[in-house]
Amino acid sequence: MSADAASHSPGHLTDEHGRDHVSPADIALGVIIGRTSEYFDFFVFGLGCVLVFPELVFPFVDRLTGTLYSFGIFALAFVTRPIGSVLFFSIDRNYGRATKLTVALFLLGGSTAAIAFLPGYATIGIWSCVILAAFRLLQGIALGGAWDGLSSLLALNAPANRRGWYTMLPQLGAPFGFILAAGLFAYFEGALSKEDFLGWGWRYPFFVALTINVVALFARLRMVATHEFAELMETRELVPMPVSELIRAHGRTIVLGAFVPLASFALFHLVTIFPVSWINLFTDRSVSEFLLVQSAGGVVGAGAIVTSGLIADQIGRRNTLLLSGGMIALFSLSSIVAPLLFGDSLAGQTIYVIIGFGLLGLAYGQTAGAVASSFGTQYRYTGAALTSDLAWLLGAGFAPLVALTVSSTFGLAWVGIYLLSGALCTLAALAIDRRSEARYG
Repeated sequence: MSADAASHSPGHLTDEHGRDHVSPADIALGVIIGRTSEYFDFFVFGLGCVLVFPELVFPFVDRLTGTLYSFGIFALAFVTRPIGSVLFFSIDRNYGRATKLTVALFLLGGSTAAIAFLPGYATIGIWSCVILAAFRLLQGIALGGAWDGLSSLLALNAPANRRGWYTMLPQLGAPFGFILAAGLFAYFEGALSKEDFLGWGWRYPFFVALTINVVALFARLRMVATHEFAELMETRELVPMPVSELIRAHGRTIVLGAFVPLASFALFHLVTIFPVSWINLFTDRSVSEFLLVQSAGGVVGAGAIVTSGLIADQIGRRNTLLLSGGMIALFSLSSIVAPLLFGDSLAGQTIYVIIGFGLLGLAYGQTAGAVASSFGTQYRYTGAALTSDLAWLLGAGFAPLVALTVSSTFGLAWVGIYLLSGALCTLAALAIDRRSEARYG
C-alpha cells in the first residue's frame, strides 16, 4: 500500500508530520469482530458439553457424570492456552503478526469445525472422547495464538479522557459471541426432535465456526498486515518479548494481575454454561426457551459493558473494578442465603440470569484494560497475554466443572460461595496492589 493510498484509506489518519495512524474506531471494529469469533467457538463447545457430548461421547455413564466428564474436557483449552501464547509469540517474532494470526484463526476455526464430524462412542468407542479432547486442546493453543495486541493498541491510541470507553469495546465480543451460539443451539434444539438434534442438528453451529473465523481473520488482517500498523505497533513497543525475560521483570505483576479480573471471570461461566447444565439435568424447563432468556441476558450484558466504559471515564477504572467486585460479592451472598433464586422457580432463574449478565458486563467491561495497564509498553503485548491466560485458567476454566460438582453434591448455595471467593480475590488484589490506582486509572 502506498503512503498516499494509506493516508486516504478508511480508518487511517495522518498527523501534522504526514505520518499515518490507525484510528481507534478502526481498531475497535477489528477487535470486536475478532473477539466475537473467538467467544463463539468457545461457547459452541461449552453448550455442546451440556446438550450433546454427555449422550454422544459418554453414553456409558449417567447424564450428570457425562456432563462432568464433558466439563473436564472443556477445561483443557484453558490449560493449553498459555502454551499457545508462548508458541505463537515465537511465530510472531520469526514470521510476523499476520502469519501468526492466520495460522491461529484457521487452527481455531478448523478445530471447532472438525468437531462437527465427530463420531460418537457407539461408532468408535473411547476414541470419540480422545478425539474430542484433542480438538479441545488445539482450540486452547489456537486461542493463545489469536492474541493480536489490538486491545492494548486501542487503549494506548484512545484519548486520555475516553480510555474507559475504548477499553470496553473489545469486551463486546463476549456477549455477541454468546448470543450467536445460544441462538443457534436454541433453534436446533427447539425445532428438531431429540434424535435429529443428536444425530445432525448440533453439528451445524460447529460448521459455522470456520466461516466466522475466516471473516474475523480478514477483518483483523485488514489492519495487521499494513505497513502503517506494523510501524505503530513498534512505535508503541507492542512487540513480543521473551517469556523468561518477562517473568524475571514482572513475575509478581503477572500473578497479581491474574487475580484482578477473577470476579468477572468466575461469574463468566456461572451465567452462561453452568445454568444450562442445571436446567438440563435438574428441571423440566425447556432448554431452548432458557437459551433465549440467556440471549436476552447477553443483550443486558452488552449494555452493561458499554455502561462500564462510561462509568470508568468518570470515576476511574480501579473504582469501577472495586464497585463491580463488591456488587458481585453481594450477588454471591444472595445466592448463598437464597438458593431458590435459581432453584425450581422460573422467575427466579430468569432474574438470576438477567442480573448475573448485568453484573458480568459491568465487571468484564474493564478487565482487559486493567490487565494491559499493569505493564509498561515494552512488556504490555506479552505480559497482557500471559496474565489474561492465567486469569482465565484460574477464574473460568474449571468454573462449570466446580459449580456443577458442588451444586449437585451439596446444593446451589455452594455456587454462591464459589463465586464469592472470586469476588474476594478481585477486591484483595486491588487492595494489595496500591499502584493499581495509577495503572488502572
